[in-house]
Amino acid sequence: MINGSLEINKKWSKKAIGGMEVNNMNLKALNSKYKNWKWGVLFIMPWFIGFVVFQLYPLITSLIYSFSEFSVIKKPTFIGLKNYIDMFTQDQYFFMSLWKTLQYALISVPAKLAFALLIAVVLNMKLKFINFFRTIYYLPSIMGGSVAIAILWRFLFMKEGIINRLLANIKIPQINWLGSPNVALFTISLLVVWQFGSSMVLFLAGLKQIPEDLYEAGRIDGAGTVRMFFQITIPMLTPILFFNLVMQLINALQEFTAAFVVTNGGPMRATYLIGLKIYDDGFQFLKMGYASAESWVLFAIILVFTGVIFKTSGSWVHYEDGGKY
Repeated sequence: MINGSLEINKKWSKKAIGGMEVNNMNLKALNSKYKNWKWGVLFIMPWFIGFVVFQLYPLITSLIYSFSEFSVIKKPTFIGLKNYIDMFTQDQYFFMSLWKTLQYALISVPAKLAFALLIAVVLNMKLKFINFFRTIYYLPSIMGGSVAIAILWRFLFMKEGIINRLLANIKIPQINWLGSPNVALFTISLLVVWQFGSSMVLFLAGLKQIPEDLYEAGRIDGAGTVRMFFQITIPMLTPILFFNLVMQLINALQEFTAAFVVTNGGPMRATYLIGLKIYDDGFQFLKMGYASAESWVLFAIILVFTGVIFKTSGSWVHYEDGGKY
């Protein structure tokens, strides 16, 4: 009996020791996970602080200001929907600036995407010094968004600028690029089209991913270069085209630099984009509450256009696995 009880006690003590070892291992695992979690929080904090301070907080405060009369130098006063009502009923320049912004987007976005795709197709060819040319063609996107380049653009297209001098050498009459209401919007659109580098890089990456077997099958079936471009290349690039379209449309609807620096909204408000109007109302006329309301209307318009593109993407965006967004 005594020997039997000793054996039982030994078995239970081994189990207890084994249980303690398992618990210790679990505690060590939890401690290591906790340490990893702390490191993860530490690494994400700079982004989180930047997001809260520079994005979330301004977003919430602008929404509050949009229902207030706020002149920056005085405390905001709640006025309800008055800013929005005045915007749609009394502001004679609001709908005009929206229309000019839509015109600008309709000119610049398709032209930029078409030009970027064309250059990407050329740079996808096996040519000498191709890496050098790829770098050169991307440079405008690095410099294009700066104020200095916008000022240079103004000097290029002024009435006595370099562009008109070049046209005069080939006997083409001078064009009032920045002084004509019919041409000025097209001129500032060219500045954005010139910054095609980011879209071009994405298109080039997409072209590299298209299987060569598809082109070989097309050649066997007797398809020419143009037909293969529209029947193979374009459908295979539709996911990238979809992404570029959304991003460039959002950027175009928020355009400010070109209209402000190159033409300052002129001539005769032909380039008075909504971004420039929001700036004028907020910082020139100190109507920050009204400008915040205009910003939220622009935000809603961007959401609508983006939503339409996403909704219709199922009928024209094709994925390799046959799925839809």
